[in-house]
Amino acid sequence: MSVGACIDNVESALRPYVESGAVPGYVAGVSVDGERRIHASGATAIDPDASAMSPHTLFRIASLSKVVAGVLALTLEQDGVIALDEPVDRWLPELAEPRVVRDVSGPLTDAVPAERPIRVGDLLTLTAGMGRFLPEGPLRAAMAKEGLASGGFPPSFSHDEFMVRVGRLPLAHQPGAGWLYHTGIDVLSVLIARAAGRPLRELVADRVAVPLGISLEFHAREPGRLATSYEPTDDGLEVSDLPSGPFARPPRFESLGSGLVCTAADFLAFMEPLADGGGALLSADLVRRLGSDQLDGRQRAAAQAFFGERWSWGLGCQVKLGEGDTALAPGGFGWNGGKGTTAYVDPSRGLAAVLFTQRGLTGPQVPDLFVDFWAAIYRGL
Repeated sequence: MSVGACIDNVESALRPYVESGAVPGYVAGVSVDGERRIHASGATAIDPDASAMSPHTLFRIASLSKVVAGVLALTLEQDGVIALDEPVDRWLPELAEPRVVRDVSGPLTDAVPAERPIRVGDLLTLTAGMGRFLPEGPLRAAMAKEGLASGGFPPSFSHDEFMVRVGRLPLAHQPGAGWLYHTGIDVLSVLIARAAGRPLRELVADRVAVPLGISLEFHAREPGRLATSYEPTDDGLEVSDLPSGPFARPPRFESLGSGLVCTAADFLAFMEPLADGGGALLSADLVRRLGSDQLDGRQRAAAQAFFGERWSWGLGCQVKLGEGDTALAPGGFGWNGGKGTTAYVDPSRGLAAVLFTQRGLTGPQVPDLFVDFWAAIYRGL
């Protein structure tokens, strides 16, 4: 196996995307059995005066933050701070008596008491009954009105205000009866901070970043290193966030759902232990738990309606079940970020790889750019 061949293949496969302007630039990283290579190409913005991409460029990692949430939650469970099978109301009284709409498209007032409490694990597996991409109806409208359905940016209010808003809405389904994207991890963010009695920024630093010698922050301490973020449109790429935007300053809501900033090189260093038994982060048993399918048949069907039948969901990450969609082997796990990032591991090969771009995703479907990236890596193996 050749890490150099992987990176050479990646450079060849992604060159047309940069040359055509489909992406302004990217940083890719590959590690196999601890041997690693980082490659940067293009620029940090569509601007003739923009800096060249480099291993030091910062990106909004968006939903890759969810993988960090899974690791952080398991470290806290390991130390007895939380337990995934515990009801959440010990720390989240706002969810002590949840109600559930009879019809997810029907009126909010037509709701019944939940059949069981929401558990901590329901938040991490996204099966608690709250989340984005609901069908049209009053609940979806209420989520938007409460500011709970935003895109790749964390909520603009405090943890406590967030829970007040979440707590006054009914659930879309009974706890454990389905799967809905995103919101559960932001609720988990509040629970973890309350349970530990410390801000998330300190927990992420002490339990993840410092042991690995990396930087993983909720804002860019050096905004000048932050790449400009774009969204694809019919007319090309449009700016969605500048280096001087929300991620240039400490947020009101520290979000493990979509709130972290990192370099590709540092995030590769975070993923490497997950490909190799846990290292300084987790025991081998906990890594296997993190990256194993946590859903039952009904939950899995709901998740696969979102991201495809070859996948399922673990503890804050997506799990590959079968061949197809990308070259990643079954048993691999990781996730994609809506701001244009992807990071997975293949433990059977000791492989970890990341690709950070500024081109936002248009949905849960794997974009051609990512398909070509993973195909290039596996050709190198």
